[in-house]
Amino acid sequence: MPRRRLAYRPPAHGARPPEALTPLAPRAVRRVLVRMRWQDLVFLHWPADPFEVARLLPAGTVPDLYQGRAYVGLVFFRMDDFAFGRTPALPYLGSFGEVNVRLYSRDASGRRGVVFRSLDCGRLLPALTARGAFGLPYRWSRISSQWFDKRLLYGIRRRRGVRAGARVWLDVEDEPVAAGPLEEFLTRRWGLHERFLGRTYYLPHAHPAWSFRRCALLGWEDDLVARAGLSRPQGEPVSVLYAPGVPVDFGPPVSLTAPGMPLG
Repeated sequence: MPRRRLAYRPPAHGARPPEALTPLAPRAVRRVLVRMRWQDLVFLHWPADPFEVARLLPAGTVPDLYQGRAYVGLVFFRMDDFAFGRTPALPYLGSFGEVNVRLYSRDASGRRGVVFRSLDCGRLLPALTARGAFGLPYRWSRISSQWFDKRLLYGIRRRRGVRAGARVWLDVEDEPVAAGPLEEFLTRRWGLHERFLGRTYYLPHAHPAWSFRRCALLGWEDDLVARAGLSRPQGEPVSVLYAPGVPVDFGPPVSLTAPGMPLG
C-alpha cells in the first residue's frame, strides 16, 4: 500500500497566533533605513511542499500556511528611487530590475514575513551592499523589462556559474481587480526573515495598500525556483498578479532572539 503523507504541523512552543493579514503595515516604520519604489510587479505563485519549505527557513521561523498549504513565489519588478534614509534618491544606481524567489514564514511573535531564497539584481553595487549589510542572497544578473503596448515582458539571465534564468510575458489591462483571500495571504507581508552572523532577524517595511490590475499570463519559463533548493514548479501558476507599484520604507532589523530589540 502507498504511504499516507502526513500533514505538516508547525511546532507551537508557546508561539503567539499569527498576525492578521492587514492591508497596511501593523507597525509604523519610524526610523527609515532605506526607501525605494517597487514598480511594475509581476507575482507568480505555485503550491510548495511544507516539509521542503520548513528545511529552507531560518532558525526561529516556520512555514506560514494558507489552508494547510505552503507556496513559493517568483516575483519580477523594477526598483526605482532607491535612497538611504531621507536623502535624495541615488542617480543611476538607484534604479534596476530585480527578480526573487520567495517563501512565506512566521515567527514566535506571530509576525508574518517573506524569506528570500534568491534575489537577482541588475546592479552590482546594490547587490554587494545588501549582501554585506544584511546577509541577503543577492547576486548580480542581467535583467530586462519592456512594454509592448499593454504587454509586459521580463527576462533574467544569471551572469556566472551554472546558467539559469526566467522570463514572464503578461497582458495587462487598465481595469482594477480585487485580491482574493489567497492573494491577500501572499502579498500582505510587512517584513522579511533572514539569518545573518548567527542570528535570525526580522526586517520590517511599510507601504500603501496594494492595487492590482486584471492581467493574463501569456507565457513563462523558469530555472530559478529549482536553483533555490525547491522542487521545480508543476504546471501553471495558481496565482498571477500585476501591481503598478508602491513606495516602500524599510526600518531597522529586529532580532528574533530578543523580540523587539533592534540589532546593533
